[in-house]
Amino acid sequence: MGIGRAIARGLAAEGVTVCVVARRRSLLEELAREMTATGAPSPAIIEADVMPEGAPERIAAGARTLLGQIDILVNSAGGSQPALAVDAPDSKWLEAMTLNFVRVRQLTHAALPGMIERGWGRVINISGKSEPEGLIAATPAKAAVHAWSKGLSREVGKHGITVNCIPPGVIDTPMLRRAETGGEIGKLEKVAVRMIPVGRLGTPEEIAATCGFLCSDEAAFITGQVIGVNGGMVM
Repeated sequence: MGIGRAIARGLAAEGVTVCVVARRRSLLEELAREMTATGAPSPAIIEADVMPEGAPERIAAGARTLLGQIDILVNSAGGSQPALAVDAPDSKWLEAMTLNFVRVRQLTHAALPGMIERGWGRVINISGKSEPEGLIAATPAKAAVHAWSKGLSREVGKHGITVNCIPPGVIDTPMLRRAETGGEIGKLEKVAVRMIPVGRLGTPEEIAATCGFLCSDEAAFITGQVIGVNGGMVM
C-alpha cells in the first residue's frame, strides 16, 4: 500500500470526509471500494495530473465543489529522481522543483482562503529528507517545502491553521520495492536491519497515523515542524 492511500484510509476511519486525487481513475475507484468495504464513506474522486499549469487551482475548486469546503489538505504528490550529472539540463531541475515544491505551494495557497475564513485548518506536507546523498533534484525541493512550511505556519497560525511536514524514512511501499530491489523484499529487510535503529522498514500506516494525529484538535499547538517518521534513521 502506498503512503497516500494509507493516509486516505486512515483519515476516513477517523470520520473525515475524504477527496482523493490521482492521475489514474482506476486506482482511485479501487481505493474507494477498499474504503467502503471497511464501512467508511466512499471518497470523492478527482482524476487529475498536478503538473499542468493551473492544475492546483482546478483541483482545489473541484474539491470544494465535491466536499463543500476544504479543512484538511495533505500534499503527498511527489517522487524521487535519480542523481543528476553536473551538466544536466535545466528542464530536469525545473520538473523536480515544480512537482515537489511549486505545485505543493500553489495547491496549499488555493485551499487556504476557506480555512482562514472559518478559523481552522490543517496542512500536512509529505516531504522527504533535505540532506543530500548526491546531486538529486528532489532534495532541494524538499528543503524548500520545509522552509516555506515554517514561514507559512507563522502567517496562518493566528487563524487556527497548522502547517507541518512529515518526511518519511524507508517505508515499505510498492514504489520502494520496484525502485530499490526489483521487488525483492528480502534485500530491503537486510538494509533495514543494518541501517535503521529499530531494525525494520516503516509501514504506510505509521505515516498515516502521524498524519491523523497532526490533523486532530489535540495537535493544535504543533505547527511549523518537520516530524520524521523514520525508525531513528537520520542523515
